[in-house]
Amino acid sequence: MSASPLTVTVPGTTLLHALEATPGGVPEGVRVVVWGLDGPPPAELDGRIDLVVPPYMDTASKLASLAGVETRLVQSQSIGYDDVPGALPPGHVFANAASVHEPSTAELAVGLMLAAQRGIPDFVRAAGEPVAAGVGRWAPARHASLADRRVLLIGYGGVGRAIEARLEPFEVSLTRVAHRGRDDERGRIHGIDELDALLPEAEIVVVGVPLTDETEGLVDARFLAALPDGALVVNVARGRVADTDAVLAEASTGRLRFALDVIDPEPLPDGHPLFALPNVLITPHVGGASTAMMPRMARLLREQIERMLRGEEPRNVVHRS
Repeated sequence: MSASPLTVTVPGTTLLHALEATPGGVPEGVRVVVWGLDGPPPAELDGRIDLVVPPYMDTASKLASLAGVETRLVQSQSIGYDDVPGALPPGHVFANAASVHEPSTAELAVGLMLAAQRGIPDFVRAAGEPVAAGVGRWAPARHASLADRRVLLIGYGGVGRAIEARLEPFEVSLTRVAHRGRDDERGRIHGIDELDALLPEAEIVVVGVPLTDETEGLVDARFLAALPDGALVVNVARGRVADTDAVLAEASTGRLRFALDVIDPEPLPDGHPLFALPNVLITPHVGGASTAMMPRMARLLREQIERMLRGEEPRNVVHRS
């Protein structure tokens, strides 16, 4: 492949500057070029790039630009890659960004749980309510705790484990679910085929599974009907893991509560009826969008570069086209 210098492309100067700010900066003998995959690669690269980092958003729509380009690794800035196999031209190795987004996504999941449980959206609405004296109404209320709740965590990959770690101080009763059942040092991890028995006991359900053929539409009308009255469903996975019509139907009755960072479609259209429901809390797919992202992405990118320089296999390879 390429002779020295090793050639890397990044989609913008933000990641470039973050890479330069890592301990040791850009390794010696490495050339970093800005290319956003919004057209042909820069002519000076001669169609050969050792490591390509696509844009963070709408990654799949940009991958066609790699047709005819020789690469050693395409390094995503996202964990999810469900739309990549159908979009990546042949001949490329694709790695996801495991280790970058898990802490921020777990923070948001716990934040959504706390906000929904403690009634924070209600207090915010009351504070902005027009009153005779101006704006804002004192509206004390007693809400459910997070402590002592029965939490069902569906998905036990990196995000699921990060959520588990952050829930530990909150003294919840946690039941873990993964693709297959097994035991670890903490006890039982249930298989996803056991959900029928687990859902009726759950007060809070946190969904953090990858989007696959098996998990698409997992949170459907049957799933939701199995939950007890007042249960909270938190989705930080992918929008298509849940059936939006089924979510809207249950939410409209007020029987269940929802906290959704992802939804189908995205963006959710302005004026969608879910926005108006007081038992639905929506954040616009910002689980990984925190100040932790760029420094962590830069550290992962530097590690991948160093592995290439040593002739080692890259981390996080999830697809070969």
